[in-house]
Amino acid sequence: MLKYLWDPANVITTVGLLFSSASLFLALSERLELSVAAALWAVLSDHLDGVVAGRTKDRDPDVAKMGKSLDGFADIVYGAVLPAVIVMQLSHLSLLALATATALLVAGAIRLSYFANFGRSSDGRFLGLPLSYDVPLLALLFLVQPLIPAEAFSGVVNTCFLLLAVAHVASVRVPSPNAAAYATISVFAVASSAALASRSFE
Repeated sequence: MLKYLWDPANVITTVGLLFSSASLFLALSERLELSVAAALWAVLSDHLDGVVAGRTKDRDPDVAKMGKSLDGFADIVYGAVLPAVIVMQLSHLSLLALATATALLVAGAIRLSYFANFGRSSDGRFLGLPLSYDVPLLALLFLVQPLIPAEAFSGVVNTCFLLLAVAHVASVRVPSPNAAAYATISVFAVASSAALASRSFE
């Protein structure tokens, strides 16, 4: 089964999983800003693997099928598991954080299961907010953390991610990102990752 990983797009997906693993380790080590910085590279890997897959000529159908499943597992890890763990660590394992983490995991699993079976709508839009929005939002919250009272930050993050969990399974149609959107997300991810990493070493 490892032979399917030599496909360029699947290699990128696997690299994204390695970033997710590093992010999880950092979150459990309570280095949350550095954890989010690593998670942003998992987001970048997720965007890049689709681009590479679409441009790979004569891609074997079995390799593509393996890549689709692998990508789905990578999505649930960086898009739901990582934010859930970071929120719980940030909130010191509070009951509110448990509720938020559970909502993220359940909503993420439902959304990805729906997408795996039904894909996008006939107009090319996603039903429900994609999980790829979670880590960038988390990065944005950590970037503005100095502007939020320390005692309120955990509550703000939990509230945002409870709403995000609802948005993942809501009957809203979200346009697919175009080239400009992908470029914007990529620049934001790289810049945010650098800012959070540098801050964590201060």
